[in-house]
Amino acid sequence: MLRFYNTLNRKKESFGKKKTDVVKIYNCGPTVYSRQTIGNFRTFVFSDTLRRSLEYLGYRVKQVMNLTDVGHLTMTDEQKKKQKNLEITEAGVDRIEKAARSENLTVWQVAEKYTDLFIEDMDALNILKPHVMPKATAHVPEQIEMIKKLIDKGYAYVTKGAVYFDTSKFKDYNKLAGQEASEKLTAVRNEVEADPNKRNPQDFRLWQLNQPDHSMLWDSPWGKGYPGWHIECSAMSIKYLGQPIDIHTGGTDHIPVHHTNEIAQSEAATGKKFVNTWMHGAFLVVNGKRMGKSLGNAYTLGDITQKGFDPSDLRYLYLSAHYRQILNFTWEAVESAHNRLQKLRQQVDLWQREAAGLRGKVIKELDKKFILALEDDLNMPKVLAVVNAAVNYKATPADKLETLKQFDAVTGLNLFKTKHVSESILKQIDELIAKREQFRREKEWSKADEVRKLLSDKFQVEVEDSPGGTIWKKITD
Repeated sequence: MLRFYNTLNRKKESFGKKKTDVVKIYNCGPTVYSRQTIGNFRTFVFSDTLRRSLEYLGYRVKQVMNLTDVGHLTMTDEQKKKQKNLEITEAGVDRIEKAARSENLTVWQVAEKYTDLFIEDMDALNILKPHVMPKATAHVPEQIEMIKKLIDKGYAYVTKGAVYFDTSKFKDYNKLAGQEASEKLTAVRNEVEADPNKRNPQDFRLWQLNQPDHSMLWDSPWGKGYPGWHIECSAMSIKYLGQPIDIHTGGTDHIPVHHTNEIAQSEAATGKKFVNTWMHGAFLVVNGKRMGKSLGNAYTLGDITQKGFDPSDLRYLYLSAHYRQILNFTWEAVESAHNRLQKLRQQVDLWQREAAGLRGKVIKELDKKFILALEDDLNMPKVLAVVNAAVNYKATPADKLETLKQFDAVTGLNLFKTKHVSESILKQIDELIAKREQFRREKEWSKADEVRKLLSDKFQVEVEDSPGGTIWKKITD
């Protein structure tokens, strides 16, 4: 029985959707003002794994992920540190405009640049393309229409500075976050220009007004301005998926503000339930500390590949922890993931040689364990255990290959991305690498370089020295 942890009800629940129906999934996507970090991509890989798992289990899926390509006012890092849980709606930093200034580009060029880079990184991590990837700037009319409905129904009001959602009018506003209104802080610091006409501290901006110098502006019934952050997800998800959405995903940081506001404005506008199941991925930390640009540890996929790792190594590391558990990123952890993935790929390569021309069948016992792990709230660490168990399972190489081919449709690890290395050559490569490491320990640098050259010339192997030791990869087939 398929069960997911539903953030709204704080427990695992049976997924009641019939396989004859389409499962509608909405994923909160990136704000495209910079390259996404490996913390962001942990959430996107989780969403991808959810879709792959449902499809493996026989469901049909329609997946929508938004692209936030319009600038919004957000808290500075300093404001976030000093006022946890504060949503600054009247002041802050527009990160797309900030990026445009620093890179000498227009805001539209910034959005296009980082959208392209996001898709490039998605491909590298073998993340399936969502069926629809709507851009916020292409759906401003839908957002305006939703705001009109909220005003007509008495859930929103207009000031000189903005159109706000009146949270006091919506029952159980904090039902997702489980917070009382008094637990959230209001904008009272000197650097925050609070709107004196804002009725309640928790009221959030639906449409920003009175900012004529902003680069992105649209006409609206209330004057020139631009949409608030939250309204885009509601407008686009309802347009492409209707209500209720079966599953809505995002990071845990979206729970207290963004997703709470999505529920309020969506259900207030339509009178219908917005989402049946809320699923949230936990944070990724670096060496036990939060990730942040100010700390110099906001790594991107480019940082991973520059160290000589394959994007699939990072994907393996993501899957090694349950999506609801905080994952600690270290370079040693990535290397461990690399080594495990390399062994799997090398084993697959050997089996392909042994089973050339033979057709296999899925090993039922392993497939049953694999499915049970998926059905248990996407328990990917158990899934990886089943995948690795196939290596020593008593079955023909052809059957093992067919089994892992099916499993790879869920894990997305590209296990069949092999370089055709025989067992005898693997042994020679390992022996040379061990010899080179010995030379390095003895500070025989010239001899170590000779071994590196031999590995390159004879075996087309490139070695990379990482914090946890030496890793290698094939340069050519």
